[in-house]
Amino acid sequence: MTWRSFRNGWGIFMESRVGMLSLFTIILFAMMAAAHPILMATVWDPATYDPVTGYSFDQVEQPAPPSWKHPLGTDPLGRDVLSQLLYSTRSEFVLGITAAMVTVGIATFVGAVAAYYGGLIDAFFMRLADLIIALPAISLLIVLSALFHLNLFYLALIIGVLGGFGGTAIILKSQALSIRVKPFIEAARVAGGGNFHIIFAHLVPHLLPLSLLYMMFTVTSAIFAEAVLSFLGLLDLRMSWGIMIHTANTGGYLLGGTRYWWLIVPAGASITFLCSAFYLAGRALDEVVNPRLRGRDD
Repeated sequence: MTWRSFRNGWGIFMESRVGMLSLFTIILFAMMAAAHPILMATVWDPATYDPVTGYSFDQVEQPAPPSWKHPLGTDPLGRDVLSQLLYSTRSEFVLGITAAMVTVGIATFVGAVAAYYGGLIDAFFMRLADLIIALPAISLLIVLSALFHLNLFYLALIIGVLGGFGGTAIILKSQALSIRVKPFIEAARVAGGGNFHIIFAHLVPHLLPLSLLYMMFTVTSAIFAEAVLSFLGLLDLRMSWGIMIHTANTGGYLLGGTRYWWLIVPAGASITFLCSAFYLAGRALDEVVNPRLRGRDD
């Protein structure tokens, strides 16, 4: 990918109102993630605002509704909900981006190698991809989480591996097949380029735009999977949006209607908006990668 192609692609992306809105939303959440350590180091007292061990001693009953001191109220354990929300945003970004990078790395390598060599290597990777696609991913994650009490890193690694060897690899392999027959590939081979040189210097760079597209979708899947597993109490995490909803549920507040809305709405809305932002950003990138979609009405 050259600087010129990147600049042209960025220009196309900027023309998409949905793409720019999703990018703005992602930046907003990134600012939320960056704000928490700053607030903890300057304004907030850790004894009150720590997302796990903090406690609001000035509230008679817990959970307490939103107030000037606690803009989003406190949870049943007396912890500040806003602090939990901001702290969890950082965890969600780490999870999603780590899983996406693992997926992109594996899928790009597998797709390029399978397309270039073909034969038994292609058959092996494609049958492996078919097997992973056939597995119910969320059910598999529930079983693994129940058996091993996964932390954030291992959850991201598993999601990334499942995505990398699954459907994303098949899509990138299809793209690599069309690139493999290009004249510059044959020219590189005639010039004496080895197999790995051709794969990594010529095939992989042309797969990166499509890889970035599916990276966005992987982030969405990772955040949603974490929310489900945390809600079920199966992950070993300090704090997350799913844990916030799990805490409300275990206290019996999830069925309390709108009376305790601050225990559910902030985390639920954050999951919805961030997942939607990454998904819509991926759809906008699809217009950059696929020229046939550029005339679509935003």
